[in-house]
Amino acid sequence: MTVSAWREDRIGSALRGENPAVMRRLESGFAVIGDVQFLPGYSVLLTDDPAVQRLSELPRSGRLAFLADMDRLGEAVELACPRVETGFRRVNLEILGNADGFLHAHVWPRYDWEPAELVRRPVWLYPREMWDEERYALGDRHGSLREAVGEELDRLSGRCMPTAPPGGG
Repeated sequence: MTVSAWREDRIGSALRGENPAVMRRLESGFAVIGDVQFLPGYSVLLTDDPAVQRLSELPRSGRLAFLADMDRLGEAVELACPRVETGFRRVNLEILGNADGFLHAHVWPRYDWEPAELVRRPVWLYPREMWDEERYALGDRHGSLREAVGEELDRLSGRCMPTAPPGGG
């Protein structure tokens, strides 16, 4: 599957085992490493139902499972990032849904080394070019970070799960 193909169908490709960004399968969806890594450890929780657009569309049990998985992914990022990156400060969790028409949650690690004018502001205020620069694009160099988050997800889940499909980011 080409890069653009899995990005056009993130959930379907994850369900088929073809999304290279998937770190782990969770109860309500997929923990994936983010496409951009200007804040190392950025991760996303994708719902496993591409028809679900909003949290409120899930039954109560599904909402609770999604929120519990968001919490687990947030904690895994919180535990993993200090192992591989200096200056870790905290994690921000967001469910927005303004750009992508499927339920997903953003997990943004925040760092002391961020520019002073941005460190306490929403990550969406970072300059547009940072979102597009090749040096911040997800790649093989993020393997240790991805492994650390996956290990923490396994530990927090109390079980070992297989890693992402072969060829993952």
